[in-house]
Amino acid sequence: MGVTSITVFNSIVYYSLNFTQVISGVLMISTIPVMIMLFSSILKIEKTNIFQIIGVVFSFAGVIMIITKANIEILKNLDFNKGDITMVIAMFSWALYSTLLKGKQYELSQISLLQVVITFGLVFLIPVYFIEYQIGFRINLELPFILILSYVVLFPGLASFLLWIKGISMIGANRSGVFLHLMPILSAIMAMIFF
Repeated sequence: MGVTSITVFNSIVYYSLNFTQVISGVLMISTIPVMIMLFSSILKIEKTNIFQIIGVVFSFAGVIMIITKANIEILKNLDFNKGDITMVIAMFSWALYSTLLKGKQYELSQISLLQVVITFGLVFLIPVYFIEYQIGFRINLELPFILILSYVVLFPGLASFLLWIKGISMIGANRSGVFLHLMPILSAIMAMIFF
């Protein structure tokens, strides 16, 4: 789970966002609930019912309507690139992580489980760090970097992972996945507040 969530998902999402359009990135994220239901069915972790399928279809349609402002021409003019292709891998990885999270009962508290996931994910990120270092990407320990790192660690890192683990333990992966369709709306609100 550390590899699928921390190593693969996070690395590839941040890489993909360098190349992909925001619209196509959000649309890709909206495919995760469908993938979660698919994995849950294949791995026999959770049964999918007709109401969940209808819910995913309607929420996905809602995301498309919000993003495109009901203008189909926007979808026709999307230009897919390598960022979009790699983003699909990230979505696949997050869906698998979410499914596996519900698949077993762990004899750990949710905070301990998060620590194990992060630790294993970090171990597999070490080679990625050295590859980037060799390519020439260096970290500048200046105030903007420290502020961004603090935000990423506290909110997308710890808080969101912990709340995701809690949500899946309470209502399951299939039902939790539908809430990912709130990301475009919440992203728009945050963009208006911050930018």
